[in-house]
Formats: sequence, C-alpha cells, structure tokens
Amino acid sequence: MNLTRFKLQLKLQFKLQFKLAYTLFGAALAALVSVAHAAPPATVRLDYLHSGNALSEQYAIERVVIEPLPWPGNLTRNDDNTDRGLNRVEVLDAKTGDLLYSRGFSTIFGEWSSTDEANKLSRGFQESVRFPKPEKPVRVRILKRDERNAFSVVWSVTIDTDAQDVVRKQAPAAASTIPIRVNGPSAEKVDLLIIGDGYTQAEMAKFEADARRLSDHLFKVSPFRERASDFNVWAIAVPTPESGVSRPSTGVHHASPLGTRYDIFGSERYVLTTDNRALRDIAQHAPYEFIEILVNNDTYGGGGIYGQFSTAAAGNDWANYLFVHEFGHHFAGLADEYYTSPVAYQSSASRQEPWEPNVTALRDPAQLKWKSKVKTGTPLPTPWPKEVYEADAREYQKRRTALRAANRPEAEMSALFSEDLKHNGELFSKAVHQHAVGAFEGANYEAKGYYRSEMQCIMFDRSGSFCHVCQDGISSIIDLYSKPASRQ
Repeated sequence: MNLTRFKLQLKLQFKLQFKLAYTLFGAALAALVSVAHAAPPATVRLDYLHSGNALSEQYAIERVVIEPLPWPGNLTRNDDNTDRGLNRVEVLDAKTGDLLYSRGFSTIFGEWSSTDEANKLSRGFQESVRFPKPEKPVRVRILKRDERNAFSVVWSVTIDTDAQDVVRKQAPAAASTIPIRVNGPSAEKVDLLIIGDGYTQAEMAKFEADARRLSDHLFKVSPFRERASDFNVWAIAVPTPESGVSRPSTGVHHASPLGTRYDIFGSERYVLTTDNRALRDIAQHAPYEFIEILVNNDTYGGGGIYGQFSTAAAGNDWANYLFVHEFGHHFAGLADEYYTSPVAYQSSASRQEPWEPNVTALRDPAQLKWKSKVKTGTPLPTPWPKEVYEADAREYQKRRTALRAANRPEAEMSALFSEDLKHNGELFSKAVHQHAVGAFEGANYEAKGYYRSEMQCIMFDRSGSFCHVCQDGISSIIDLYSKPASRQ
C-alpha cells in the first residue's frame, strides 16, 4: 500500500469514527434535554403519627397524599449528603432497594423528648415527609441518630402511591399565593414559602408588606445576600377572625388556621404550631421546600425546626433578627450558640459531638470540624471574656424575667435587648480574639463542654451577621437545592 492511499484510508476512517461519536453525543444530549424538559413528577406527602416519651417512640401511618402541585425540587439532587438533622428519611425502591431520595430533618417530637415533661408522660405529634412520586411501590424509612451519632432505622413502611386509599383530590386553596420574588423554575431554585397566621381579612395587605420587608432583610445578610438569585419566595395567609395568635401564659387564646402559639414547652418566647396537617394543607398550594411562619404579634418570639419550619413575630422591633435567626435553624440546622437564657431542654451528662455544623464538643482539637478556618497560632480552646460576660448575663436575665412577670410594655423589653447588645459589643471589642475563628466555650445552651467558632454571631446574640462557619453551613444547603447561575 502506498503512502498516499494509506493517508486517504486513515482520513476516511477518522471521519466515520468522528461521525459516529458525534451521533452518539447528539443522542445523549437529546436525552438529557428531554429529561430536563420533562414534566416534573407529582409531590407525595406521607403524613404519620410520632408518639412516645423520653425513653421510647412509635410511628404509625396516617395517610398518603398526592399534593396539588408537582415536585418543586431538582431531581438531580435527590440524595442529601450534608449529614444534617436528628433524623433522615430515605425512599427506596421496594423491590431492588435502590435509594431514590433522602433528606435530613428534625422534629418537634425530637425537641420535646428532651424536656422534663417527656420523663413524666407520653405525647403524640403529627409529622410529614415529602418526596417526588415514584413509578413503583417504595419503602420509606425514618432513621435517627444513635449514641454514636450514626443513623439507624427506627421505622420502615411500604408505600404504593397508586393505591386506592391515596388522597388525590382535595379542597381548593383557602387563599391565593403571592409571588414575592421569582428568579426562575422551582427545580433550579430554593423555594421559600412565607405563611401568615393571625392576620385578619382586613390585614392581608399588612401581611404582604411584612413578608416583603422581612424577606428583603434576609437577602441583605450573607450568604443569602450573595445567593439571592438562587431563591424564589412565595407568600400565603388564610385570614383569621381575630388579629394575632394565642399567648396562653397571658390568657390570650385566638383561633387561627395554623394554631401557632407562644409558650411552647413552657418557654414564653418559643413560638411553634403543632398542627402539622393544617400547616401542610395550606402550604401544599404553593411551591416550597422551606417555610417561615409570620405571626401577627408584637411580642418577641419565634422558633425553628430543621427541615420543618421557622416562625417569627412580624410586629416586634427585633423581627429582622428573629426572621433570620430562626430561619438559620430551619434552613441549615444551625444550633443556638447562646447559653445564658433559660430553655426547656434538659442538660445531658454526656457531651456527644453535635451534628449541627456550628457547635462542637471539642473532643479532639486536632479534628475540629472547622479547623481549616482557624489561623495558625490561635489557641484551642480560645480565650474570651467569659466570666465577665456571664456575670453581666445573670443581671440581664433577672431584669428580663422581671419585665415579663410584670407584663410590661414590649418597648421596655426591646430597649433592654438593645442595651444588652451594645454592652456585649463594648465588652468584646477589647478581646484579643474578637474577630478570630477558634473554639469559644459556651454554646448549645451549655456554659461548659460545648464551643462555638466565633465570639459573636446571629446564632449567639442579636448581632447582624452570621459567623463564617454558619455561612458555610448555609451555603451548602443552598447548593443542595439550587442550580446556581454559574452551573446553568
């Protein structure tokens, strides 16, 4: 074979191979485009009952619901690898055991089981998990962290989402959904739903203004500010007969669609709803992955459960802080870093390493979970004016308790909060490690044995910024649910 003929054959062979590769690539690309533009699956909700006490717990299926709106999530991110939450839901193919979907979460039962009341009696709570509708029967498993901080299965049930007893038709929405900010398709964005409770029909404009005001503030705080385009925000509120929600400790009882109230677990500032079915039946008429409930009250209060919802008193002078702080619990599973305020939870003799990303038991400083952010030479544990802070905090708590006991005007409580924040700022400004990342003892409601990464953070006091570790914890959740513009 002469050289010219060999070159011609080689060139022809290359063209054929290139054409075949191009054809295969085109087919693969077409398949991807087809998947990307395929109609999203329906949204399945499994409602169940979770009961027990401090020593034991039981689960029972209540109903399976096909929600009115399609699945809002990104189907390419069905597996949660963030390792957050006291619990985890896994949806597996019932026949093959393949994992189809997973998410970490926590529950009101999980918090209640750590209270003193749980040592005396049993209670039941409504809970739900949601997942994209599968084509075949699935096995839904609820897992819980054990004493080694590892997940183990505590309940498993087979679900056929095409069974006759599945709820497929429901009453129309009791209120219209308001688009607050829409940046793109739900599958590519984090969908935040703001629900109002305690707003009368005449206060619907006020609810919308509150929702816009507080969500606007959220996106002024890093890292939400930098990632604002990765969010959609919606709002919905079913009118109530009376303005405001219940506050039993003061004899105030109001009927409301969600049943949100103060005094949860005996804490006057803790605001939650335990009526999960009411919450889900309202929320299902809007795209959502996260929920913040605004209560139409002026009294300081809020709450947040990872993967469930958060709450904030919209009319309080500290509403901006409450909205962001409580959303930090719900959205990213951030732990409270304060420890001088009274809480309902009981202290544990053991110091297990918390699953929350922003606190640590510091069992081994060399393995500190945020070690990469600690500058060389920073001592671990890290010194700070702890004794002075605690002495001042004791006096502050006495004044706060006296104001609540006397039912003084909320303006006096707000003034005390401002005074306390200013005092802390002055105290910390003199500290050597004021802006350092380290391990500062005092966090997770405990003065000893738990540590936070920085001296101040939204999760510690009413300052206006998240620490760097909390910012990273938030960003990883945004990545789980969104499709940033750089990757589109």
